[in-house]
Amino acid sequence: MTEVLPGSVDAGDDDADREAVEEERARLREFVDGLSAGDIKSGGWFTKLCAHALRSYTEKATWEYFQQKYQGVPADGIVGRQIKLAAKNAMIEGGITSSLYTGTIATTIGSLGGASPATVPAGVATFMVDLTYITQLQLRLAHDIAVVYRIPLDVDDPEDMMKLVRVAFGIKAGEVARGSMKFVPSLVRQVLKKYYSGPVLAAAKSLPFVGKHLLQRNIIKFGIPGVGIPLTILVNRYTTVAAGRYAKSVFRDEAEVIELADTLIRRSRHPQLMLWVAWLVINADGKIADAESLLFQRLTRLARERHQVDDEQLANVVNIDPDEVWHRIDAEPGDLSDVVSAAHRVATVDGDLNTHEKALIAELRDRCQRR
Repeated sequence: MTEVLPGSVDAGDDDADREAVEEERARLREFVDGLSAGDIKSGGWFTKLCAHALRSYTEKATWEYFQQKYQGVPADGIVGRQIKLAAKNAMIEGGITSSLYTGTIATTIGSLGGASPATVPAGVATFMVDLTYITQLQLRLAHDIAVVYRIPLDVDDPEDMMKLVRVAFGIKAGEVARGSMKFVPSLVRQVLKKYYSGPVLAAAKSLPFVGKHLLQRNIIKFGIPGVGIPLTILVNRYTTVAAGRYAKSVFRDEAEVIELADTLIRRSRHPQLMLWVAWLVINADGKIADAESLLFQRLTRLARERHQVDDEQLANVVNIDPDEVWHRIDAEPGDLSDVVSAAHRVATVDGDLNTHEKALIAELRDRCQRR
């Protein structure tokens, strides 16, 4: 089965775009035909779609693929293009789907309640093709944006998989963990081991919650009589653009943090000392932001790879002692301006300097100058 990667169709050829969308809908119709009413009601369809949508796709939609297609175009330009293409395809699909309806989808979905667990009413299948198309489109779009910004994601890693899902659909981590998203009824557990095994299973058990959330969100497009086609087209475009922009904001911010780590390690003349100072700065206010955690993780990795710095003592620290850091500074000869500069950059990775960070950096600067 051939997959069409984003951007592989000439965006100026409307007939070709529509043909590509219809081909993908046909493939997804085969997928939907393999679902049961139980899969749809429980949200288990989403678990299966994740495997269907990402397994082979992620092997093809690589950073090298986008670099070859958009030679010389910066990451922001590539991402903007991908969002535009995805939004266009979402609108085309919305028009195709809406034209197939003779009544509102809310009534049709209601027929699931009396359906056999092994069967899916015909009208529901049409609805599910629309739902799986838009869901797959937005999931792949988020993946592509991460790839373009060089954010490593392993879909076989449960943490990475849930991160991709949350970013693609704007779902907070706590909502998935508690199963308390808006509109989510009680969970009917699915047998997931057929599709996932090992460490991925734990994350996969959260996916049906997302499936129920997306199903309920999709119904509203067809619940207002007389405006089905234009509403479906606009909602498809809106949710896809919103998903793309949110993914861009998240992954671009991460890319900036990774770029900062690379800059700090490259410019540092004291990589081991910088790690101690950076960890002291990060802990200055008693809380560690996600950006700070990512930055330090990247710093330690690059220090190990480029300078063979693997500090077990720092790795075993529970509560960092400022005196330990000051002692290390006093013992270090030469100019330490690079360490002071790095400390300031670390402190601002999550926003403006707070009172604790200002005080710490002021003391650091004084100690480095007094040596």
